[in-house]
Amino acid sequence: MTRAHLPGILAMAIIVVASNILVQFLFGNWLTWGAFTYPLAFLVTDVMNRVYGVGPARKVIFAGFVVGILCSLIGSQIMLQGDGFTYAAVALRVAIASGTAFLIAQLVDVFVFNSLRDGNWWRAPLVSSVIGSALDTAIFFTLAFSASVSFGAAADAEVSWAWDLVPLLGIGAESPLWVSLAIADWMVKLSLALIALIPFKLLTDRMLVAKIS
Repeated sequence: MTRAHLPGILAMAIIVVASNILVQFLFGNWLTWGAFTYPLAFLVTDVMNRVYGVGPARKVIFAGFVVGILCSLIGSQIMLQGDGFTYAAVALRVAIASGTAFLIAQLVDVFVFNSLRDGNWWRAPLVSSVIGSALDTAIFFTLAFSASVSFGAAADAEVSWAWDLVPLLGIGAESPLWVSLAIADWMVKLSLALIALIPFKLLTDRMLVAKIS
């Protein structure tokens, strides 16, 4: 790892920390503010992959993974009060789901990007981000909230609120609340994957020129 890679590591760390904080604040009924910052992790990974290659991109991912674990450990020690109960700011299931989803989705993103890197400039970042973010959403929400997955009675009780039946996105058939949260999250990630193509092009062009010179 060289000094040139440090901005990527710092950017990933900032995104992970910000997302862990912002996920605690709601935006509307189906999203948290963290849903708008976390997808930027795919932008950082793709820029690093394009400019420096697979190895540095993976190192940035592992750095973000370590930061995420530290955030979860800190959050698990912060106790909150509500409805007569004391509970951790970061539930065990959510912490495990977050780390697992991040690592798998980001590594798949790198693999897909590298497979498509010789095509049109937009193809690799778009396809890898779409596939990676779909995996991230599916893995995270299933492990964190699905009633079909159990981490033990105590851990499951912390997320039982996500099992409440509500109209899908407020308008559809009744389904567990977490399904609406997952769909809304995926829609945001898909939108940001398209928007991120602009900064991806600008950043990689500038960084590649600087790297050559």
